[in-house]
Amino acid sequence: MPPRPPGKRRRLLSALLVLGAMALGILFSVLLVWSTISKERAERLQTARYAEVVSALRDINRAALNAETGQRGYFITLDRRYLASYQFGRDLYPRALGRLQGLSQASDDARIARLVAEVEQAGDTKLEELSRTVELIEAGQIADAQQRILSNDGRLYMERLGDALSRLEAVERSLQDRASDQAFSAERQVLPLLVLTLALMAAVLGFGFVLAVRAARAEVAAGRAAELEEARDRADLLARELNHRVKNLFAVILAIVRMSGRGKPEAAPVVDNIAARIHALLEAHNVTQGPDGEAGGGEGDMGVLVEKVLAPYRSDGNEADIGGDPVTLSASQATPIGLVLHELATNAVKYGAWASDGEGDKGTIAIHWQHEGSDVVLRWTEIRPSIRVPDGHEGFGSMLMRSAARQLGGEIDRNFTEGRMVVEMRIPQAG
Repeated sequence: MPPRPPGKRRRLLSALLVLGAMALGILFSVLLVWSTISKERAERLQTARYAEVVSALRDINRAALNAETGQRGYFITLDRRYLASYQFGRDLYPRALGRLQGLSQASDDARIARLVAEVEQAGDTKLEELSRTVELIEAGQIADAQQRILSNDGRLYMERLGDALSRLEAVERSLQDRASDQAFSAERQVLPLLVLTLALMAAVLGFGFVLAVRAARAEVAAGRAAELEEARDRADLLARELNHRVKNLFAVILAIVRMSGRGKPEAAPVVDNIAARIHALLEAHNVTQGPDGEAGGGEGDMGVLVEKVLAPYRSDGNEADIGGDPVTLSASQATPIGLVLHELATNAVKYGAWASDGEGDKGTIAIHWQHEGSDVVLRWTEIRPSIRVPDGHEGFGSMLMRSAARQLGGEIDRNFTEGRMVVEMRIPQAG
């Protein structure tokens, strides 16, 4: 399986981060709500438990008061009807104490168990004291009963029971207050935390939307890139086809020119000149193409152009020193430069350094070019004693050079001295 491109990996990682942030936000919200619900539930349970505990404490206190009231009434009046209140208290006390003990088992606070034990001890002691007094009265030992009632023990037992009941109720109230405070704090915090969570999730969703838009744009860009690649392939194919047809056109024109001069010896020089210029145009065109005639972006190398134009004229006797800086020519520059070089080479063969006129050895040609500021300067130098200064007559070659200079947006100067000709071509550097 081919590896994912870096852009796709980054988009996938960003999407995973967004999903992870959303999941964390949702989890945080759920935990927050669950914590609040748990604290509110604990507060409700504590409230219900507190109410039951207070009810049990009230019943224990009421049982002790009813038992004591019945005992006092029976002692004073010896009316057994007062024993109903006493018996109600004795029956209520174990039920209320049992409820209190059951509720204490649900609490993990050590103070609750200790205080319940104190309540039980104080309550049992008080009821036992009341029961002993009632037994003395029923046995007719009124003096002994009176002595027990008038003693301070009953009051101390009742105060001890009331103190234990009050302290246990205070502890239960503190637990209830703490549960209420926790629930209220949770409720007070839940709203801003939920708002913060919603803001975070909104930011994450916004970031996710941005990522989605970027991903869509990336997909569109990828589609356009594929379309551009396909269009570039079609353009390359068309360029190769056009190059092939241009070469065929040059070949057809050359054939027509040569056929036009067939059977007319007097037209042969003109036909040869025209054919040579067309061939120079073809070579200049070839320079701007890639290898094997494929489209090369419309650019050519100066050295390759010079070598191709001079190739038909060079031989062991026609020496040329060629070289210069790396220079890239555009298609619009290669064609006029190629024509100028062809014209100079033709003149060199006919009248200049490479001419065969029986006046001795041939001369030499030096073709050098270099960068000078924003321009490229090409110098064509011919050296041979037979080269003479022209008489001022301007031929087609001179007009062609001036036209090429205008097309290039540059300048072409020719300087003649005895035995030397220098042609300097200054053209702007291709952008």
